Amino acid sequence: MAHAQRIVVVGGGYVGMYTALRLQKKLRRGEADITVVDPQSHMTYQPFLPEASAGSIEPRHVVVPLHKVLRGCRVLTGRVTAVSDAEKQVTVQTAAGHTTRLEYDVLVVAPGSVARTLPVPGLPEQGIAFKTVGEAIYLRNHVLSRLDAASTTADPELRSRLLTFVVVGGGYAGVEALAELADMARYATRYYEGIEPGDLRWVLVEAMDRIMPEVGPKMGAYTVRRLLDAGIEVLLETRVESMVDGHVVLSDGQEFDADTIVWTAGVKPNPMLDQTDLPRGPRGHVECAADLTVDGLKGVFSAGDCASIPDLTKDDPNARTSPSAQHAVRQAKVLADNIVAYLRGYEMKQYKHSYAGSVASLGLYKGVAQVYGIKLKGFPAWFMHRTYHVSRMPTWNRRFRIVMDWTTALLMGREVVALGQIHEPKAEFSRIAGGTVTPLPPTVAQEADAKAS
Repeated sequence: MAHAQRIVVVGGGYVGMYTALRLQKKLRRGEADITVVDPQSHMTYQPFLPEASAGSIEPRHVVVPLHKVLRGCRVLTGRVTAVSDAEKQVTVQTAAGHTTRLEYDVLVVAPGSVARTLPVPGLPEQGIAFKTVGEAIYLRNHVLSRLDAASTTADPELRSRLLTFVVVGGGYAGVEALAELADMARYATRYYEGIEPGDLRWVLVEAMDRIMPEVGPKMGAYTVRRLLDAGIEVLLETRVESMVDGHVVLSDGQEFDADTIVWTAGVKPNPMLDQTDLPRGPRGHVECAADLTVDGLKGVFSAGDCASIPDLTKDDPNARTSPSAQHAVRQAKVLADNIVAYLRGYEMKQYKHSYAGSVASLGLYKGVAQVYGIKLKGFPAWFMHRTYHVSRMPTWNRRFRIVMDWTTALLMGREVVALGQIHEPKAEFSRIAGGTVTPLPPTVAQEADAKAS
């Protein structure tokens, strides 16, 4: 009797989780042992991060627990530190701090992407990324805490800095995060004495001459108009040259202070791939064939943001599929089916999917969409955005919870409370118990208070 094939899935994001979910349904009992490795024990549905950050959705409802969903798989919480296809081995540093090596017959490489950074002075210290649920929660608490601080100071310069919010990057992530957070902050001002919506300054900085290129020039221009109507400054063909100590210097000559700088200027393949012997393209992506196998390797598959996959819907032989959730979910289905075919000796399919279009939220009841050539604006686009993404959310459990969150927010309004203490939970107990605690970096308001005293 042949031994069960060992399948190792590197990454528990869109591709990793959906692939493992389909494999555990399609493979026969005893046909394969599936191990999924990811630093987190959950998959984050990133299109809902802006709404989770703005208080429309409970943050726990935009993540899917891998242990609960992947009952037929072994879920290993740890960080992959190396992959050697020559030895058919994956090296993992587990959450407990141990190093273990997993041998495989089939490998799925799907670690996804990370934020793409640039050598901007001050970025590591001042920038806040927006790719994880932890960052979404932190950003929500941070924005509301700026309102708290601004309502307690009479210093006009400090107040201006606290109420200035900058988002760098005009792609989907940046525009949706900006629109949702600006909506939340404007809504919250009704509960802060002395702060009016007009006191808030929101700035979007984009290096290109347009935002959200996926929806086309006309819809991109419409999005800019809607943002301007909402009082948001949109600076195109502009770069951030420095943000040291929160002092923002732009390429157009503008300079101002901001205590909130959100960095969403693109993504790049996970740097974990540097510790592998897999073939890579000029931009660091894993080179794949149209059947999602890694070029030149047997039993190795890849898809998603980290992979360079031919786009068979275009005549250009150099065209590649875009890094989007739409492609990732569909690629995972083909990938899982091809693994089953590979194990059983059947012919594998090629991935071919015409890009259906894009939908984006521009805040509550506002949106923009271009789907199969049809352009929608305002409420219809916003409704399509919510409908599409809740249909893509894994498990009926999560879909129901998200719909209930929306219903509650519609009937009772947003929750606008900052829970900043979750970022330093032991500080107060340590203070009263006489212990020591490593403090977080002081906020600009704390620094001003210290200088004044």
